[in-house]
Amino acid sequence: MTPEERREMIVRTALPLVAEHGTAVTTGQIARAAGIGEATIFRVFADKDELLDACIAAAVRTDHVLAELASIPLDQPLPARLIEAGAAIEAYLTRMGMVIGALHATGRRSRRLPPGATPRTSDKPGPAGTGEPGAGGPDGDAGRWQSRETAMNRTREALAELFEPERDRLRLPAEQMASLFMGFAFGRARSSAGPDAPNPSMEDYVDVFLNGALKDEEGATK
Repeated sequence: MTPEERREMIVRTALPLVAEHGTAVTTGQIARAAGIGEATIFRVFADKDELLDACIAAAVRTDHVLAELASIPLDQPLPARLIEAGAAIEAYLTRMGMVIGALHATGRRSRRLPPGATPRTSDKPGPAGTGEPGAGGPDGDAGRWQSRETAMNRTREALAELFEPERDRLRLPAEQMASLFMGFAFGRARSSAGPDAPNPSMEDYVDVFLNGALKDEEGATK
């Protein structure tokens, strides 16, 4: 196993533990879960803070969700494609929110900002591209904002591909439809309805997105 592979393995193992314990997670816990000696962690990371920084960077990376969007078959009906896309985005945001939220709740603030993959100065989670992986602090670090913009653009491009088979039937260009759908998907993930007012399902979101909020006179959705 190369040093980079070992690093990725340790971070992958650490992520669910960080989501559960926040800053209280120990390198001993991570080492046991990874099946390695604790000393191996410190041959890869300078200290626990550096490992936590790597976990934040991994949590906000969009690689996985972009791969999932690219794997959605275009021969499916558009609603099915968008339901899969929405679920992939929601899963990504949930993973990111659990990790960053747990760290924030246990007292961690942005001590060291992982280059090009940094949450906001408050460390509060938000959607990829709208809440926001790669976002810099108030000093407006150009590299971090560029990373955020890149993540947004790549996500939008991946979603636009899902609209391409229906391009001639769309009311707006596929790229604009992708931006609108991003707003829908991210808005659903941000909403915090209580148990008596649960979020509409992803199927309902996609139905309203594609067909509107009103029914026709026969009671069928437009």
